[in-house]
Amino acid sequence: MIPITSFAGKAVAVFGLGGSGLASCEALKAGGADVVACDDSIDRMVEATRAGFITADLRTVSWRNFAALVLTPGVPLTHPQPHWTVLAARQAGVEVIGDIELFCRERRRHAPNAPFVAITGTNGKSTTTALIAHLMREAGHDVQMGGNIGTAILSLEPPRAGRVHVIEMSSYQIDLCPSLDPSVGILLNVSEDHIDRHGTIEHYAAVKERLVAGVQPNGSAIVGVDDGWSRAVADRLDQAGKPVVRVSVKQPLADGIYLERETIVRAAGGARSELARIGGIGSLRGVHNAQNAACAAAAVLALGVGPGVLQKGLRSFPGLAHRMEQVGRRGSVLFVNDSKGTNADATARALASFGDIFWIAGGKPKTGGITSLAEFFPRIRKAYLIGDAAREFATTLDEFKVPYEISETLDAAVPNAARDAQAAGLADAVVLLSPACASFDQYRNFEVRGARFRELALALDGVAPMNTIEAPT
Repeated sequence: MIPITSFAGKAVAVFGLGGSGLASCEALKAGGADVVACDDSIDRMVEATRAGFITADLRTVSWRNFAALVLTPGVPLTHPQPHWTVLAARQAGVEVIGDIELFCRERRRHAPNAPFVAITGTNGKSTTTALIAHLMREAGHDVQMGGNIGTAILSLEPPRAGRVHVIEMSSYQIDLCPSLDPSVGILLNVSEDHIDRHGTIEHYAAVKERLVAGVQPNGSAIVGVDDGWSRAVADRLDQAGKPVVRVSVKQPLADGIYLERETIVRAAGGARSELARIGGIGSLRGVHNAQNAACAAAAVLALGVGPGVLQKGLRSFPGLAHRMEQVGRRGSVLFVNDSKGTNADATARALASFGDIFWIAGGKPKTGGITSLAEFFPRIRKAYLIGDAAREFATTLDEFKVPYEISETLDAAVPNAARDAQAAGLADAVVLLSPACASFDQYRNFEVRGARFRELALALDGVAPMNTIEAPT
C-alpha cells in the first residue's frame, strides 16, 4: 500500500467503494487523512463500515471542510452528465481527483525521479503494460504493475529510487489526474470509444493526449502514429518542443521505431539499427501485437534496457490471459483463448493472425454483427456458434458460404472444434475462441468465459498446457 501523506490532517471525501475506492480510503487513512466514504450501493457502504471507515451520505453533509473528492473512475465526471457528487464538489470549490492523482502527488513528494511508465490507447493497453513489466523484471528491476489492468495503484508498493511503476490508464483515469507526469508516457492508438463518457471523439482523444503531453522533462513520450488522431498528437508535441518517439507498424519512419517484416527497427539521424525480432513469438502474433511490442521496446530502451535483454524478454513473454492467449497444443492444433474479443473489431485482430481457423464465436451480440469480418472468412475452416448470437451469426455465415454448426455452448463447441481440427490433418490449425460478442448471456464476464475455454481445452486428451499471465480483475 502507498500511504498518501499529501492530505494528512485534512478531510477527504471518497465516492465509489469498489476495489480502487477502498484502496484509496486505506491509503488516505494510512497517510493521516480523515476519510468520509460513500457509494450509491448500500452493500458497499456496509462493507466500508465493516472495514473501519467512516461512511456518510454525502448529500447530507457540509462540503466546506473537504480538501478533495476522490472519485472512482467508473463514476461520470462530465458525460452524459456529471455525477451528483461532482456537482456538489464543484459548487463548494472542492477539487475532484482520482487515485492515480494521489499516486502522482505522493511520488512527486518522496521519489520524483522514480521510474513511472504510463500506458494508454484505445486498444492494446493491457498487453503492452504486461509486456513492459515483464521486460523490466527480466532486466532485474523491482517492478510494480497495476492501474486499469486490475490492481489498484494505491495497493502497490510506494515509489522509491529504482522501483519501476508500470501503470495502465483508461481515459476515465486520465480525466481524474490533472498533474499526470510519467517519466515514460505511451499513447498506442486512438479510435472511437467511450463516447458516452466523453461526449465526442475529439474530447476523448484530447484526454488521451494529456498522458503524453505531461511527460516529465528529459522523459520519453512514445506515440503510435498509425491512426490520424495519434499522428496529430505527435505533431503537436513536436510543435510544442517536446521530444516524441514515433512508432509505426504500417510504414518505415525516417525518425522513430517501426516494423520491417518481423523485425523492430529504430531509425535516427539517417542511421538504421535492428532492435529485436518478433517473428515466431506466439504470444506476440499479429500486427496489433507488433505495435504493442514496438511501443514496449521504445519504453524499456528509454529506461536503459539493452537490445540483448529486450530480445530475450520478448521471446519469454507468456502473453496475457484472454487476449490471444495460447492455452495449449495437441500436435499441430493450437488452442487460443481470445475471450477479450468482445466485438467484431477485436475479433478481426485475432482472425487476421491465423490461417486455418476452427472458430468459436457468439454470445450476447453487439450492434453490427460480424459482416465486417467477411474479409477473414476464407481463413475459417468451420465455425462453432454459441449463445444468443448463434442464429444471427449463422445467417451471415450462410450468406458467405462458411461452414458452421450451432453448438449453443462452449462445453459442446470446444470438443467438436478440437475433433474437426485434428481430423483435418493441417500443418498449423487453431481452435480459436474469439466470440465477437459480450459474455453476459452465459457468463458473468469475459474472464469467466475464457477460463471455461481454458479448462475445457486442457481437459482434452493429449493437450499440453502453455503459460500465460493472469491479469487481476
